Amino acid sequence: MARKAYQQGLKKCNHAVPLWILAARLEEKVGNLTKARAILEKARLSITKCPEIWLEAVRMEERAGNKNIAQSTLAKAMQDCPNSGILWADAIFMEARPQRKTKSVDALKRCEHDPHVLLAVSRLFWTERRSNKAKEWFERTIKIEPDLGDAWAYYYKFLQLHGTEEKQENLKKRCVEAEPHHGQIWCSFSKNIKNWRLKTDKLLPMVAATVQYNI
Repeated sequence: MARKAYQQGLKKCNHAVPLWILAARLEEKVGNLTKARAILEKARLSITKCPEIWLEAVRMEERAGNKNIAQSTLAKAMQDCPNSGILWADAIFMEARPQRKTKSVDALKRCEHDPHVLLAVSRLFWTERRSNKAKEWFERTIKIEPDLGDAWAYYYKFLQLHGTEEKQENLKKRCVEAEPHHGQIWCSFSKNIKNWRLKTDKLLPMVAATVQYNI
């Protein structure tokens, strides 16, 4: 039923990125990785130079435990979309720990003001236990793009571990005022029909509880 709905939807809206991704995830969910890959390949032909579709292909291989394929897919993605912040952000954490700093410098050269790159750098400082630097870069991220819910969630998680309750509440108030609507992790909660009644103050701690911080 769902498969047929996606097929019909894509016939009418073949430039709808979320539809392609959901169709691929459906096949992935039932264990048909080959079909999922084929859907994303077809999506790249329909929508050229789309970093979101490339990123889904990378993440799908990661979920399947195919690290080498994920790395080669990311390399192709970055050739196709060399200035994509979401791809550079992913590339930082795809590297082994000793190489992440170098990759983050490259990312900042390419995408100096991209919020996804700034968030990745914030997280990098966090994993290196450089808390003051991490806080500084989290602040920079939400200042540049207050609509990125993922940034608020990571920052809130950071303050839960390294800040006071007062600082957590202050950040929550700022997040409520910003009312973010974007971010892959954020939207997986905010657009889930189960959470349709939840406002930002309830979504923030819920999303923060799921983010990975020690990668």
